[in-house]
Amino acid sequence: METSKTIQIYLEYLRQVIKGRLKEHFSDGGKFEIESVKLPDDKKDNSPLSFIIQTNQFSQSEIIVLLVALAPHVDPVFFDEIIQKHLPVHGDFPQFGGVRGKNHRGFLPTAETALYILAGNNLKKRFEYLSFFEKEHPLSVSTILSVDEAPAGEPQYSGRLAMAPEFIELFISGKISHPKFSMDFPAEYITTDLNNDDLVLPVATQQQVAELENWVKHQDTLMNNWKMRRLLKPGFRALFHGPPGTGKTLTALIVGKNTNRDVFRIDLSMVVSKFIGETEKNLSQLFERAKNKDWILFFDEADALFGKRTSVRDAHDKYANQEVAYLLQRIENHNGLVILASNFKSNIDEAFIRRFQSVIYFPTPTAAERLLLWKKALPDVKGLKLPSEEEIRMIAKKYEITGAGVVNVVQFCCLESLGKNLKTLSIDQLKSGIEREYQKEGKVF
Repeated sequence: METSKTIQIYLEYLRQVIKGRLKEHFSDGGKFEIESVKLPDDKKDNSPLSFIIQTNQFSQSEIIVLLVALAPHVDPVFFDEIIQKHLPVHGDFPQFGGVRGKNHRGFLPTAETALYILAGNNLKKRFEYLSFFEKEHPLSVSTILSVDEAPAGEPQYSGRLAMAPEFIELFISGKISHPKFSMDFPAEYITTDLNNDDLVLPVATQQQVAELENWVKHQDTLMNNWKMRRLLKPGFRALFHGPPGTGKTLTALIVGKNTNRDVFRIDLSMVVSKFIGETEKNLSQLFERAKNKDWILFFDEADALFGKRTSVRDAHDKYANQEVAYLLQRIENHNGLVILASNFKSNIDEAFIRRFQSVIYFPTPTAAERLLLWKKALPDVKGLKLPSEEEIRMIAKKYEITGAGVVNVVQFCCLESLGKNLKTLSIDQLKSGIEREYQKEGKVF
């Protein structure tokens, strides 16, 4: 069935449920039970909305809450058209809850709205349905729904009932796009066309990286079937450390590729705020979006935030330490793979390092590894003359350079040959490119 048709059928079902509840309240229509309105038959429906309902085995009450949150996103006047028929001009109906948005002029449901539709004024039933808004409930665990925090002093369930943007997109368009980089989501989706064959690492490093992939592939079996949840904390935390350009980012990407996981690189410059308390807010938003998503979170240059904690000299030092402690707590409670990358292990507080299950060193490549890097980086183009095997072996042995440096050198030489319309890529060009890299890094050529 078409996605739009499915949503239309479900919204008509919700409309009948709401009308039944309002009739009970305003017209003395007798006691109303939500079970009196028949659910749509979606057993043969393969639309995203039906798929999520069937996969999670949501009850009738849970489906109603789901639809209440979805309705404003597909029909802006859905609630207004229903409730205004029962209200006097400019009247109000506080039992029904709801708020008005900054840009959206229509009715936006709150948790109170869902509770009223489900239970009316029956206090006992309302208390039973409160569990729908707890973090342990499937609607929250699956990150489909959340309840915004109510303003200070106002009833707890007067917060807006919010649906995660990715599920709105899924239900409407049938697909989920990667979250856009923003102040609310300071992480960038990154990918690579390279694969295992392009990654040149020492055997010991490769073995440790394989452990990460094993965890991603078998975590569910380990925690549930083997019943290790009682002993192990959720998630997996790894520290990649070593000089710049040694393959830390590429390794994270290839781990994601091998395990079919999306990799998001966190921009710490946007996470860390100069305003006290803002860093915790930014981190909270990030981890809430990543919750139960099977993403790999990659904190590049992590020592900017995870460095050694300062002694408390003033209020800013105190809050800086609190922010780091808060971040450590969120990382430890996150149920996915978190990778922190640092150029220097010594920059990371020892108290943090003890919390990592894996600490992986990415050393500067050896001569043999550099030879492989040069061979993989040089273009394979018919008619282009390359340096001889012996010449490549010589520069690999003589010049200490990282994988990223090799790529930079080859790019420089290729552009030079293209610019001069040369059919060769000579050893002298490579040496000239290496000299440029050395100068960038402040090394003597």
